[in-house]
Order: sequence, then structure tokens, then C-alpha cells
Amino acid sequence: MKTALVIGAHPDDPEFGVGGTVAAWGEKGWEFHYLIVTDGSKGTPDATQDPCLLIQTRQQEQQKAAQMLGVKSVEFLGLPDGEVQADQNLLEKLVAILRKRKPYAVFTHNPEALEYRRPGSRPQIAHRDHRAVGQCVLDAVYPVARDPHYFPAHHAAGLTAHKVREVYLWGSPQANVRVDIRHTLNRKLDAIVQHQSQIAADHPRILKSRQSGRPAHEYFLRLRISP
Repeated sequence: MKTALVIGAHPDDPEFGVGGTVAAWGEKGWEFHYLIVTDGSKGTPDATQDPCLLIQTRQQEQQKAAQMLGVKSVEFLGLPDGEVQADQNLLEKLVAILRKRKPYAVFTHNPEALEYRRPGSRPQIAHRDHRAVGQCVLDAVYPVARDPHYFPAHHAAGLTAHKVREVYLWGSPQANVRVDIRHTLNRKLDAIVQHQSQIAADHPRILKSRQSGRPAHEYFLRLRISP
């Protein structure tokens, strides 16, 4: 059995980016874990919304969505939404999780300024948190989590160095892996609409995806790390 860690900036990012693959590969024996970096406290157009209540709501929504996809665990770092920095503080937290979970593969955001739903599609500006998380995850995977002299206090706490073998970036225009998610598309969509604070079950995008009848895929840039 292979273990994978999905690292998303916000609640709902994993479902949009990799939900179908989580369901499909989970059926093949992969074990998935989630790490959500921010608290999601700014994810609403409603200026009257209480941020503290929104944090609770979004965490509950994320837990429900992950459960629908068979995710083994969900952890939240709780950093302020919209304020993520790819700094030493976040790096240490990510390395600690990598050393704790010891995943074979990591899935996360494309760290570039633009992101794509699929190769050749119209780009959109990547959220600043997406870029920061993607970049810091890459730094954490290589070389920091691998080399024991980074954050030596981890070793004393039983978190030994770990080498990730593969990284999958969603949103990249240079995708080199296409995962067929036709048989798990509805599970992905069912998980997405658990995020009721963000998207309605009858949103046109959701309805179109359910009714299109076209092949469904998720795309990733896979980076292999040599032994």
C-alpha cells in the first residue's frame, strides 16, 4: 500500500484539485491524508459573516468531503487565510507533517503565478496562498524533509528524516500525467458540494459536469525524486 499526502491551501482545494484521483486511487489501495494550511476565514463575499464561525463551518465541510472520498485523516495548520508566506515557520510545519506521515507521494498546488484546469485551457491568476503553499511544499520535500540536520529537534521528537518519491502538482500547464476519473467523477462532485459555504449543489459548473457525459480527467505535473 502506498501513502499519499494532499496539501491544500484552503478547505475545498483538495476536492477541486485531486478529488477524483483520491477516490480512484483509494479504490486501488492507496491511503490518502489531507493537510489544510489556512483557516479559510476570508472565503466569503459576505462582509457580515463572523470569521470564527466560518472557520468552524469550513473545517466541518472539509471533514465531510474528505470522508466521502475515503481520506484517512485531515489536519489543519490554521494559518490566517490570505496571509500565507513560504517562510521558515511554514517550512518547519510542513516538514514535521512529512516526517510524521512519511508519504510515498505528495499532491499540491502548482507554485506558479497562473494555474490551469487542464493543459491548453484558459489560465487564471493563482491565489497567493496557492503559490506560497506550492513553493513551500516543494522546498519541504526536497531537500529539507530528507536531510536530518534540518530541524534536528524533530529527531528528538521521533520524527525521522523522510524522502518523498513523487510530487504531483495540480494546475500546471506542463502536466505529464492524466488520471481517468470517469467512474469517480460523481464522488468528486459530491465531495465538492459538501463545501456549502463555497458552492451550491445546483451550481451550473456542478450540473454541467454531472450531465456532460464526456470523459473526465485530472491532470498533474509529476516530479519524480531520484533515490
